[in-house]
Amino acid sequence: MLALALALAAAPAGAQEYVVYVASEATDQIAVVRFGARLGPGGTPLARVEESRPVGMNPMDPDGPHGLGFAPDGRSYFVSTAHGAPYGSLWRFDAATGRTLGRVELGLFPATLQVSPDGATAYVVNFNLHGEMVPSSVSVVALATTATAGSAPGTTDEELVEIARIPTCAMPHGSRLTADGTRHYSACMMDDLLVEIDTRTLGVSRHFLLTKGKEQGMPGAPMVRRGAHAGHDMGGHGMDAPKPGETVCSPTWAQPSADGRSVFVACNKTSEIVEVDVASWSLKRRIPTGEGVYNLAATRDGKLLVGTNKRGQSVSILDAVTGKELARVPTRRKVVHGVAISPDDRYAFVSVEGIGSEPGTLEVIDLQTRQRVASADVGQMAGGVDVRPVR
Repeated sequence: MLALALALAAAPAGAQEYVVYVASEATDQIAVVRFGARLGPGGTPLARVEESRPVGMNPMDPDGPHGLGFAPDGRSYFVSTAHGAPYGSLWRFDAATGRTLGRVELGLFPATLQVSPDGATAYVVNFNLHGEMVPSSVSVVALATTATAGSAPGTTDEELVEIARIPTCAMPHGSRLTADGTRHYSACMMDDLLVEIDTRTLGVSRHFLLTKGKEQGMPGAPMVRRGAHAGHDMGGHGMDAPKPGETVCSPTWAQPSADGRSVFVACNKTSEIVEVDVASWSLKRRIPTGEGVYNLAATRDGKLLVGTNKRGQSVSILDAVTGKELARVPTRRKVVHGVAISPDDRYAFVSVEGIGSEPGTLEVIDLQTRQRVASADVGQMAGGVDVRPVR
């Protein structure tokens, strides 16, 4: 608390401050990073790690935190851990103290997650990296708050209950909801599919084939046959270059537009973003981007789309309306992973895994100047990232 008080005292009057949480899969740590209030030489804003918080049940057995997302009120955050005995879990933590508020076991290799806009549920994709490539699922978790007997006044524990496990397709990733919370989207890397879930019925409403030249929207859940997969290279996790003439998308993210009229899908293999028109459930366009586009985020004003280029060591900033790439910003380190946009749409916070013994990094890109303005070293294999909402 003393360190935080000193940091706030050193902050310039009126400076905007952002608090960003980053999950590092290799170290079972969550880094709490502050950016913007403290200035360096020449008035440049600084990013610094204020605290590192452990995640998991056994310090001797890696849990692998992968996804990270805040509740809308910013009071708590959620982390998916990929490993377990044998399944992974969803955890809830107090944002201010890091105290564990709840945990629920989910499926195999829980990955990307998002909390619904009303804060009532969390959607987590079960990536299922292990064993035979069979159809996996999306877990829906109810987030009830309950007082605990004997707890201190004003404290609560969070009862997490998995209320649905919705079958989709093989290796789902990129769990994202529309702004109104009525539709959920994920993309299956091994089946080249985008999947839409109706959050009112908790069932798959439509799916979309993303393979180049074969794009097609279809109603209902996909009929995925065992062994009939698009051929994504599991070993590279988005780092393997495509073969000459390859048309497989190998989708790694699905991002609804701000108005919900489109869904943008990152095609990691072909280094393109596929835009799907929601109303007609048809291909709108394919947008060229950086090499190995991996994760996406859209600004709340609907103007920009930001993509991390995992193989390209860069971040693409695109005009969401025209599809034009406005800038491609290099990153300090390789293996670019996640991205989160600040609530005011000013900055993109990008997690970079690093290679070998390198630490991961959080890199900050100014979306107005389209330049990288700060970075901070965090734990190895930095992945899940989110900005704490301003209350």
